[in-house]
Amino acid sequence: MKDKRPVNLDIGTIHLPLAALTSITHRISGVILFAGIAILLWLLQRSLETEASFNEVRAFFESPLLKFVVWGTLSALCYHMVAGVKHLLLDAGIGETREGGPLGARIVIAVSAVLIILMGAWIW
Repeated sequence: MKDKRPVNLDIGTIHLPLAALTSITHRISGVILFAGIAILLWLLQRSLETEASFNEVRAFFESPLLKFVVWGTLSALCYHMVAGVKHLLLDAGIGETREGGPLGARIVIAVSAVLIILMGAWIW
């Protein structure tokens, strides 16, 4: 029996729904959190060694690169937290409808965008 279904193997042409994109970015934010927290924990450990190393880390926090790393980590934390709450609500049976998926994804993006902007204003 011949299968005449179309096969699309080009991932670039597949249109993912908004809920799928927010789910994928939730996983990406988890990876960013893992790396960012490792860097921040190293800086904490370094700052606790001596008074001189504390002053060195304190001065390093004035650099735009470290501010960007901290902002990126906090942004990933905000997005991961908001998307995680959405996933918990889905586990509780809230928002599982066909209309609830895109609405929940839009809410995640909107709330995360506000929190990320607030984190940027707080850091800079």
